Amino acid sequence: MTGRDDHLWLQLWREQRSTEFHQSAVNPLLARFWPDLKLAPQSRIFVPLCGKSLDLIWLAEQGHEVIGVELSPLAVQSFFAEQGWQPVQRQSGAFSLWQYQNISILCGDYFALNASDLGAVDVVYDRAALTALSGAVRQRYIEHLRRIVPQSASVFLLTIEDAAEGDSLQQALGIDKELECLCAPHYQVELTHVESLLETNTEAPEQAPCRVEYKVYRLSGRPAP
Repeated sequence: MTGRDDHLWLQLWREQRSTEFHQSAVNPLLARFWPDLKLAPQSRIFVPLCGKSLDLIWLAEQGHEVIGVELSPLAVQSFFAEQGWQPVQRQSGAFSLWQYQNISILCGDYFALNASDLGAVDVVYDRAALTALSGAVRQRYIEHLRRIVPQSASVFLLTIEDAAEGDSLQQALGIDKELECLCAPHYQVELTHVESLLETNTEAPEQAPCRVEYKVYRLSGRPAP
């Protein structure tokens, strides 16, 4: 898991280096496993740290009301411009709100969001937002998520996990220990799918391939004590 610094994130967008992290297609695990949730088409989906992800469009095409939050104005602008869309823009509290049909993006700091900014949420879709943050920030991310979305909202979480040195295959394919530690106080953690692949480090191709786990989790909120 890697850390994400806000200044670095904004710099990557300014330097047009989004190809280092932006997926050019809809995440296949989303398309494959989202239908298992059996949501009503009008369900409202929150996508934190959304960038210009094409997953927003896929979710909207399922009939959902989609709302994302993204720090970089360049990312938000690029998302709509690349689709040829002209969103309605207005100020909403501390955020700039961009809206087109059933997709909305709040441009600003995730940690400045409150429940009234966000409104109703049925499901949170997290595609590596949690794992993009540094270890010190992940706990804040989870605690803040718990504050701004209803307890009834579940979390559909996709992660990419490097197998820790010394882990057995059984450990590597199970629930990540850090994730369980972070989420267990607030959520029931269910691992619904794992794909284990050997991948070469593109920055050091001479190194031996390492095993990487692509996992699908579903988090269900625990009642507040």
